[in-house]
Amino acid sequence: MSRIFTVSVASVYPHYLTKVEKKGRTRAELDRVIEWLTGFDEAALGRHLAAGTTFEDFFAAAALHPNAATITGTVCGVRVQDVEDPLMRQIRYLDKLVDELARGKSMESILRA
Repeated sequence: MSRIFTVSVASVYPHYLTKVEKKGRTRAELDRVIEWLTGFDEAALGRHLAAGTTFEDFFAAAALHPNAATITGTVCGVRVQDVEDPLMRQIRYLDKLVDELARGKSMESILRA
């Protein structure tokens, strides 16, 4: 089991936020991307962050978007679509969406509209 599975989402969220804000994006946009992927609205996301939910429990409770499998590309040199462990793939999906947001892609493109 990877160590990231037991890391709290709340401990990584500030890094996601810093990354997107440095590129002129907002917390609302980050939360919208997370909601699209997981189904967690702002209140649910806030509860998970406050509770210190691990990535494993966070994604276990999530209702992954039906188009999540269309997320492709690389994160840290690893092709998202080639990750075999389902939980690790879901975490990489989130990483990829945050990367796309930080790179200035349109929300329509990020949300696979």
